[in-house]
Amino acid sequence: MTTTTHTTGTFTSDGWDEEELSRTGDGTRLARTAVRNTYTGVIEAVGTHCAYTIVYRPDGTGSFTGHQQFDGTVGGRRGSFVVHESGTFDERGTVHCAFEVLPGSGGGELAGLAGSGSYTAEHGVKAVPYRFEHTAG
Repeated sequence: MTTTTHTTGTFTSDGWDEEELSRTGDGTRLARTAVRNTYTGVIEAVGTHCAYTIVYRPDGTGSFTGHQQFDGTVGGRRGSFVVHESGTFDERGTVHCAFEVLPGSGGGELAGLAGSGSYTAEHGVKAVPYRFEHTAG
């Protein structure tokens, strides 16, 4: 029997490197961003690697998609895994994101890890709370 574990934690951003790829006549922009984060809670990982593609609309809203690679622990089990992320942000800078562990991406003691989660990041708040529901392999 597989048990799903419902957990929470926080993450902080360690770096943001963005490159504008294009801009249309109406001001819509496409950018590529590399981000590093540190997670605490059920996920313990320092310096995760993230790669996002972001669309900025002229009204200040936008959307993004990307991947984040973790090397650390989940519930005390050491290994690595990758999540796919997608989300939106509003003109105030509030980000809503959902993520899912990519099947087959778990390594080490996290081989077979499955799960999904989400977070809402408020502009200016350093420690972002996340929710993560997962099953071990």
